[in-house]
Amino acid sequence: MEKQNIKASIIIIGNEILSGRTQDTNTSTLAIWLNSIGVKVSEVRVIPDIEKTIVETINLLRKKNDYIFTTGGIGPTHDDITARSVSVAFGLKYKIHDEAFKILEAYYKPGEFNEGRQKMVWMPENADLILNPTSGAPGFSVENVFCLPGVPSILKSMLGGLKNKIVGGEPILSQTISLRTVESEIASSLTKVQENNLDVEIGSYPFFQAGKLGVSIVIRSEHQSKIDNCRLEILKFIQEKKIEVVDR
Repeated sequence: MEKQNIKASIIIIGNEILSGRTQDTNTSTLAIWLNSIGVKVSEVRVIPDIEKTIVETINLLRKKNDYIFTTGGIGPTHDDITARSVSVAFGLKYKIHDEAFKILEAYYKPGEFNEGRQKMVWMPENADLILNPTSGAPGFSVENVFCLPGVPSILKSMLGGLKNKIVGGEPILSQTISLRTVESEIASSLTKVQENNLDVEIGSYPFFQAGKLGVSIVIRSEHQSKIDNCRLEILKFIQEKKIEVVDR
């Protein structure tokens, strides 16, 4: 795999996310980490705990991306069906993973490794484990699909174990210019800058600070020189329009 244009999709699995009871923060955590190792997130989907939906989504996205990351659905309860669904997606047996069993058997005190917790060692046959330094129960991967827990603190603690499994491109760099203005004042000028730099991602994001409106312009690229060129073009029209640059 060449170290360029590496793409990943994130699949957030869980009825609790769709109902609004739980707020998703895993997308941000994964996207920031992936960008830092040169993997661009191309798409994020939030789907329910329904096997057919999980299977169809995984099979669609794994063909379009270098990597897929799922979060949620690998715990001990009846609605944790991600591991079984991944088995179906790949046409693999759904069975006890011997190494995962040994890890959790050693992790829990005698008598605590009950039937519910043993569900967490059922995985697609020959899945590779993703070790969990926080709560013991490992995630797993099959080919380019990596399955992580939904609990944000646990997911975050497991990312370090993935560094040697993910081949990224150049880190995606960014620079932000925050202005005391509104989007309509800079829209046409910013469009011209984007047209002059089609291989650079330029985003415009309104904010409200200290009782006043503002806009943050975010420039993203794998190449600092391209970011610098865009920045100069943006600063030029900012000066012409006499727009105030602010710190955020």
